[in-house]
Parts: sequence; structure tokens; C-alpha cells
Amino acid sequence: MNKETKTVDDYIASFSQEVRERLQRIRQLIKDNAPQAKESIAYGIAAYKINKKPLVYFGGFNNHISFHATPVGHEQFKDKLSVYKQGKGSVQFPHSEPLPVELIVKIIKFRVAENA
Repeated sequence: MNKETKTVDDYIASFSQEVRERLQRIRQLIKDNAPQAKESIAYGIAAYKINKKPLVYFGGFNNHISFHATPVGHEQFKDKLSVYKQGKGSVQFPHSEPLPVELIVKIIKFRVAENA
């Protein structure tokens, strides 16, 4: 990512068409399920907050999309996320597989309720 990137639009536009489509899909899921979330760039990736508290983050990479729902969000869904490569508070959705849309929506909704 270019350090000059200030918006999620610019961030997403910096990727190939295939990755852009996946990033846009996640972005739309967030907008649909957390319309009150404030969008920004944080830690070099797309970030969303509700009530000034982190909701979720996502980032594009060559081989995967990273999705961050904080450690609590990942702990809540650890069984369903166990099939993916993970870090503390993050999960990697490989480009070689379809995005787990239903799971992402459940995580977003859980995080919205948690931040309420």
C-alpha cells in the first residue's frame, strides 16, 4: 500500500481486479450489516469503528484477504475459523477459495452487538 493512501476507495483501487472485487465484497458486507460504522485507514488497511471502538479491519495481500475482528471476535468463532490460517485477532481467507460470506456477516453482527 502506498503511504499516501488516505481512503478505503484508494486502498481498494491499488489492487488487481480480482482482489478489488473480494475487498469490495467485504466492504459491502460491513456497510450492509454495520451501516453506522465509520470507515478509515488504520495500520495500513481498511478499518471500521462503532462508538469510537474498533469493529473490524480487512486488508488485501497477494495470496489472501486478512480479516481482523479483534481477538474477542475471533475467539467467539474459533471453531468455524479453525480451517483458516490465523494470527492473534486475524484470519486469512485465501484467494483460491470463495469468501465465507455467511461467516463474515455473523462476525460483523457479533462485533456490532459487542460494541453497542
